[in-house]
Amino acid sequence: MNRTMITATNTMSQLQHKMDIIGHNLANVQTNGYKRKETYFNELLFQEFNNQIQSNREIGRLTPNGIRQGVGAKLSQAKLVLAQGSLKPTGRDLDVALTKEDLFFKVRVTENNREAIHLTRDGAFYLNPVAPGSNDLMLVTSSGYPILDEFNQPIIVTGSVKNITFTEHGELIVEKDNLQKQTFSLGIVSVKKPQYLEQKMNNTLGLSNEADELGIEEDAIYTDLNGGLRQNIALQQRTLEASNVDMSKEMTDLINLQRHYQFQARSVTLADQMMGLINGIR
Repeated sequence: MNRTMITATNTMSQLQHKMDIIGHNLANVQTNGYKRKETYFNELLFQEFNNQIQSNREIGRLTPNGIRQGVGAKLSQAKLVLAQGSLKPTGRDLDVALTKEDLFFKVRVTENNREAIHLTRDGAFYLNPVAPGSNDLMLVTSSGYPILDEFNQPIIVTGSVKNITFTEHGELIVEKDNLQKQTFSLGIVSVKKPQYLEQKMNNTLGLSNEADELGIEEDAIYTDLNGGLRQNIALQQRTLEASNVDMSKEMTDLINLQRHYQFQARSVTLADQMMGLINGIR
């Protein structure tokens, strides 16, 4: 295999990864609170061929850095884009949207047979019975994950619910038929280093493998907004945040990638034909 084939095949594999990421973004264009991923290409190692000098005569092309020949492109790590998605009113009491792009709700999930805390922007909440036949209700996501309070405990509503109110700074006030009230503080965090988060199951984010390998703790990636920090929370009831995926941009990028892929595949074909011609010389 010659250098042209190596360069083209290396680049084609990376282009395929980029297509997969764009496809994943397009598949979630209607997912509430979904954050798109972006990637960029970096040049792989290149080899520099210096011009040869023989009897004061230069052989080959004269350039300041000689002839630099690379071996293809590499895809950088996918980056989460936390840009705010558009807000859409729903009129439903249990629908809430975070109106600052760095804020996330905390949820509890079961991952690899152990419990873990993940983050989500999907504010389509529900009240599900804690157990069959129970009058106690738990606040959960559309996937059934418990929403956590500021102490990382599930939010349990007891008794019959008459009215539900979410305040601007993340407080849940539940009015009962007996005129009593329950108040909860939603567990909300501010993300400082989104590069160490990756998309997990059912529209949630968790620590990336890189964060685990580097031993980076959750406190270094996001901050719990408790106490006086709760004034930084911005929440809007009866509203949901749409995905921040721009379909027109993703489709344009996909078309460009397909053209690049075809070009690299054509390079492999031409290199193969040239080698066939050389082998056919008698």
